[in-house]
Amino acid sequence: MSLSILGARVIDPASGLDQVTDLHVSEGKLVAMGAAPAGFLPGQTLEARGLIAAPGLVDLNVALREPGYSRKGTIASETRAAAAGGVTSLCCPPRTKPVLDTSAVAELILDRAREAGHCKVYPIGALSKGLEGEQLAELVALRDAGCIAFGNGLESFRNTRTLCRALEYAATFGLTVIFHSQDRDLAQGGLAHEGPTASFLGLAGIPESAETVALARDLLLVEQSGVRAHFSQVTSARGVELIAQAQARGLPVTADVALYQLILTDEALIDFSSLYHVQPPLRTHADRDGLRAAVKAGVVQAISSHHQPHERDAKLAPFAATEPGISSVELLLPLALTLVEDGLLDLPTLLSRLSFGPAQAMDLPVGRLRVGAAADLVLFDTGVSTVAGERWLSKGENCPFLGHTLPGAVRYTLMDGHISFTG
Repeated sequence: MSLSILGARVIDPASGLDQVTDLHVSEGKLVAMGAAPAGFLPGQTLEARGLIAAPGLVDLNVALREPGYSRKGTIASETRAAAAGGVTSLCCPPRTKPVLDTSAVAELILDRAREAGHCKVYPIGALSKGLEGEQLAELVALRDAGCIAFGNGLESFRNTRTLCRALEYAATFGLTVIFHSQDRDLAQGGLAHEGPTASFLGLAGIPESAETVALARDLLLVEQSGVRAHFSQVTSARGVELIAQAQARGLPVTADVALYQLILTDEALIDFSSLYHVQPPLRTHADRDGLRAAVKAGVVQAISSHHQPHERDAKLAPFAATEPGISSVELLLPLALTLVEDGLLDLPTLLSRLSFGPAQAMDLPVGRLRVGAAADLVLFDTGVSTVAGERWLSKGENCPFLGHTLPGAVRYTLMDGHISFTG
C-alpha cells in the first residue's frame, strides 16, 4: 500500500530533522520526505497538519506474558496495547512459562507476533537455563532463533564465578547482556525502598545499596570480560552515577529507566495501594531527580515502560502478597509527554530517549526516519489530552494512572507502512 502523510511536523532525533514536511510510504518503506517521487500515486492520504510525526517508539522491556501466563496478557493483546502507546518495536523479557531459554520458545513468540502484526517483537533470551543462575543457556542457538540480547532479570546467578564465565562466553560471540542489578541478599523479603515511608507503613525495605552493590560488581565484571552490557531499570541516583563513571572510562555500557520511576516516588505507597508495588521499588525524590538528570544528560539513553500486565486478582491481596508491576505500555507516549509539560525535557530529547536511544542500545535497525528504511512511525497531537483508560486494550488493568488526564494523544501508529493503531 502507498501512503502520503501531509503537513506534519517531522522530528527525527537521529538526524536532527525538525521541520514541517510531507512523508511518502510505499511497500512498507519510507520512499521520500518532502516532494513525492515522480509518478507516485498514494492509495491513502493522511492530513497531518497540526500533528507531529516521529520514529515509532522502541520499548526495551514489555512483558507479553505469552506463553504461559495468558490470564495476564497475550502477544496479540499486549502488542496491540503497545501500538496504542506509539510503540512499533519492543523487546520482551525471558520470564515466560516455559522460560525463553530454547529456540522453540523464541520461534513461538516471533510467529505469534508476526500473526498479530501490531509491533516488531525482539525477544530477550535467558542468560541461564530456567533463569536459575546455574547453567548457561544455549546463547548462540537462541541468537540464531532471533534473540537480540540475554539477561536473567532480577534472578541472581548462584555465584559470581559462574556469572563471570557467562559474560566471557557472551563477549566471545559479540552478544549483548542485560543486567537488572539487585543484590539478592540485600533485597530479600523487601517490598519498598528502605526509608521513612517504608518504616511508617511497616513494610520491609530494600536499601539503595541492593542496587549499587550489585551494579558496582557487574560493572567490574563487564570491564574484565569486555562484554557489551545494558543496565535495565536503574532506580537510584547513585546507580546512574556509577554508570556515568563507567561510560567515562570507555566501557561499552548503556542504560534505561522505567518511565514510572521518572514520575513517582516511594511516597505513592502511603495509602498501601498495591498498584504502586513494583520491583525494584520506587525510591526517593532525590533518586528521581538523579534519574531525570541522567536521562537529560544522555547517561541513560532509553526510557522504557517496563510493562507488566496482571489479572485483577493479582493486586487484590494485602500489599505484601500482591504481584509487583505496572501495566503502562499503552500510555507510554502520553505519560512521557508529562516530562515535556513539566519542563524537564524538550520534545526532541524525549523522542530520542524513546526511539533512537533504545534502538542504539540494542543495536536494532529501527528508531529513525530514513528514506529506504522501514516506515515505522507515530503521529501524535500535543494539542489535546488522553484520558487514561478511556479505551483500554491491555489485559492488565494494574495501572495507577487510569482516570488521569495526560498531555497529547496518539493518532496513528504505522509499522512497516501499515496502520497498526488509529486513535
